[in-house]
Amino acid sequence: MNVPLLFLASILPDVDFVLGLQHRGPTHSVIVYSLVFVAAFFVFGKQAVPVLVSLVQHSLLGDLLTAGGVQVLWPVVSDWYGVQMPILNVSNVIVEWAVFMLAMALLLRTKDVMALFQSHPYNLVLTVPVFAIVLPAFLSYPITIPVALMIPHLVLLALLVFSMMIDVKQILRFLH
Repeated sequence: MNVPLLFLASILPDVDFVLGLQHRGPTHSVIVYSLVFVAAFFVFGKQAVPVLVSLVQHSLLGDLLTAGGVQVLWPVVSDWYGVQMPILNVSNVIVEWAVFMLAMALLLRTKDVMALFQSHPYNLVLTVPVFAIVLPAFLSYPITIPVALMIPHLVLLALLVFSMMIDVKQILRFLH
């Protein structure tokens, strides 16, 4: 499993910020991901399944809970769905902590965390998830991260930066 690619896929729906699209609109559509998945499945087989899960969890576990809603069924239905839970709500913080703990447990149980401590050509794509953590956590863009969620953000940031540093060291050795 390509763990760096899964981290990238998990924040890919937020490309709408870069593209100037309405946040949580078409780039968060489970229907769009499903169509892309069918094509990816023919090319990559069952290796495409974790990438689909990573994409979908962003919309369904993350943004569907928060205020504002998500266009999860676009283009079939352009309605916005969601629980409308403010990000600073205690329930949201508990859910985010639970998902973080589950993700960490899965990374450790499956030993996929070890993939982050090895050189891999895809490790540098972790730059994108690093910015997705740094911008809200330290610059409050596009949202402010509650203080209660800083620990999960810092743990993920440390894992991703350490993984990237392994490859940066190898690149520097190669250049010398």
